[in-house]
Amino acid sequence: MAPTFPHLTIDSPASAPGVHVLTMQKPPENRLNVAFAQTVISALRYIERDLMKPDAPGAVIISSFSDKFWCTGLELDESDSNIYANADGFYPLLATLVDYPYPTIALITGHTFGGACPFALSCDYRIMNSKRGFISMPPVNLGLHFDGIGALPRLKLGPRIARKMLLEAHRWTGTEALKDGIVDEVCEPDTMRERAVEFAKTIAPRATMGVYGLLRSELWGEALDKFKAISYVHRKRVGTAAKAKI
Repeated sequence: MAPTFPHLTIDSPASAPGVHVLTMQKPPENRLNVAFAQTVISALRYIERDLMKPDAPGAVIISSFSDKFWCTGLELDESDSNIYANADGFYPLLATLVDYPYPTIALITGHTFGGACPFALSCDYRIMNSKRGFISMPPVNLGLHFDGIGALPRLKLGPRIARKMLLEAHRWTGTEALKDGIVDEVCEPDTMRERAVEFAKTIAPRATMGVYGLLRSELWGEALDKFKAISYVHRKRVGTAAKAKI
């Protein structure tokens, strides 16, 4: 019997063997805390272990129940009472995605703020709603820092766009994000899920030879090392406490 995951569903479209759609369902904005981040990790491992077939095509789409929010980052209040919250939840989630053996797609249905930016950048591809939602990463406005926060923007987006994201807290629409290379496609909200599944079908065969994750590490391994180094660290606080909350 298939397990259930709190605030999460897994759909495996019959038209796309090996493609699995993981949908976040944590109202109202899919904010990440330890429990939810670990739930996403558990679901990814379940897909990898029990749903994927050896030497067969495979890909994972991470979507949202909401057409207004994909994810609005971390539950910053959690770290007020648990300084290890991010080390036990957020950073391991990023490391899991950057090290995942199958292609991943962030299906960005709506607003994507704060820690949701590295969450989305941890996926291999991003498809964004053309009608609704902004992408913005505002740690500079919140007084917030953690080791490795700039690794994925710098490695994946290039210096000028990474600067806009990390040092200017720029807010992108879908069209602007496509122009700056943050997302790979923008789609109409009514067709974006279908498009993501079709696209996942085309990239799923890349996992059949068992080296997809290894080759990805050649590109983004520096970020992976950063995230691993600050995962499950209990001897000290990793990063700073936010001076402002959103």
